[in-house]
Amino acid sequence: MNTRLYRITDPEKQKNEIEEIAQLLKSGEAVAIPTETVYGIAADCFNEKAVEKIYLAKGRPSDNPLIVHISRFEEIYSLVKEVPEKARELMNRYWPGPLTVILPKKSTVSDKVSGGLPTVAVRMPSHPVARAIIEAAGTPLAAPSANISGFPSPTSFSYVKDDMCGRLPAIVDGGDCDFGIESTVITLATDVPVLLRPGAVTHAQLEEILGEVKLHNAILNPLENNEQAASPGMKYKHYSPTASLTVLDGTKEEFIGFIKNNPHFADFALCFEGEEEEIPLPAVTFGTENDPFSQAKRLFDAFRELDSLGAKKVLVRSPSREGVGLGVCNRLYRAAGFRFISPKKGIITGITGGSGSGKSRVCELLKEKGCVIIDADKVARSVTEKGSPVIEELARAFGEDIVLPDGNIDRRLLASRAFVNDEKKHLLDSITLRRIVEICKEKAVAETEKGRNVIIDAPLLFTSGLWSICHRTVKIYAPVDVRLKRILERDGISEEEALKRFSRQTDEDRESQASDIVINNFPPYDIEQEINKYF
Repeated sequence: MNTRLYRITDPEKQKNEIEEIAQLLKSGEAVAIPTETVYGIAADCFNEKAVEKIYLAKGRPSDNPLIVHISRFEEIYSLVKEVPEKARELMNRYWPGPLTVILPKKSTVSDKVSGGLPTVAVRMPSHPVARAIIEAAGTPLAAPSANISGFPSPTSFSYVKDDMCGRLPAIVDGGDCDFGIESTVITLATDVPVLLRPGAVTHAQLEEILGEVKLHNAILNPLENNEQAASPGMKYKHYSPTASLTVLDGTKEEFIGFIKNNPHFADFALCFEGEEEEIPLPAVTFGTENDPFSQAKRLFDAFRELDSLGAKKVLVRSPSREGVGLGVCNRLYRAAGFRFISPKKGIITGITGGSGSGKSRVCELLKEKGCVIIDADKVARSVTEKGSPVIEELARAFGEDIVLPDGNIDRRLLASRAFVNDEKKHLLDSITLRRIVEICKEKAVAETEKGRNVIIDAPLLFTSGLWSICHRTVKIYAPVDVRLKRILERDGISEEEALKRFSRQTDEDRESQASDIVINNFPPYDIEQEINKYF
């Protein structure tokens, strides 16, 4: 669609433009508008078809709740069943401003807005353009951040234009956002208030008015399996740039030392202002170390800058979790998919490669360097050995008779039932792979706690999901003709059998593209020299 761009600097003097935007909203359209936190995509919260246009523009799943924005306090009564006295005190102190309060909703608020929850999230923005648009529209507006779902929230008009031109009929330019991260979200629909998403209004400030306020575990950790998101921004990975982020929690000296000791771990650094000259990598900054407000204002811009520079793998220095810093860490950790590294612990490297690539030789050389090798194939065999709890799951899925009288699995019988079609094969994988990943992770974490570097040797590193527990991934590559020659000499099989084996393995090009590092293991490359570049 054609997108009209509005530049509004003074709502009082630009009432015609405000009215045009309001008419779009009244007609059931969604429009990008500025707020003091980040830009949002706004639509009439009582119009389900209009709300659907938000999800369509963002590419966002509809199980994620939206925040409803109001311009006057009285509008809250159209949304919630009641406003308790403590909630009123909180609103009087921090509204208008970057605070969202969750309360039990009225039936007039649809599940599309609440994400299927019995509550609704409400806030009153302080941005004068946002307030003027809501007032002119004559209705509360549901408005999540104006970005493609999962990517960094936009803090300036230029970013909204990049993401939303052609997706919305109008985008309103109201200048740069003051705070740079989304509002604080607290639920008062529980016995004890719970902080769900930290922001510019801090945990300590909330407790000054409410007394005890619990911190939700998902602020600094992933949601538990099957746990429903009670607030926007609680999904496992969120706010992410295209680049892969890893967070290091340490001093500047530890950060620099890690980069020097692991020169190929990342191609960019994300650090604090004034540190970039000392860091032996191209660096982007996000505020100063002791000013969390500057970090919040700059964080999402820094993510977008990294992408514009072509960063692939970024090492980030973690800010403090105190005050507003908790909100910065919440956004950063989710953007990183909770991928952390400690300067005092070892790192986990996943290594993969097709038959004949020389992966086993590489692992032998790395073992000589002091790395701990975890063989995923051996772990895979162990999960179906006598006494494993996985055997019971397999018996329920494929028949009790696959278990022999001595408690071992009849592997031929299991294979005859599991490999009949894709559905059965997927069932087998879903039972066994989960446990394989769990065991590899348990072993790897235990060794890294001792300060030892770990290698996970996994032919199916990416398809099994094992890559997700690794700090970096390595592909051992050799051309098909070289691999074929090695296999024929090593295994004594026919060329036809060798090629059939290759055909069952993961696509070489896709593995190379997915890996952080590709090590060539064929003439004229010297494998020991290649390894020394990265380990």
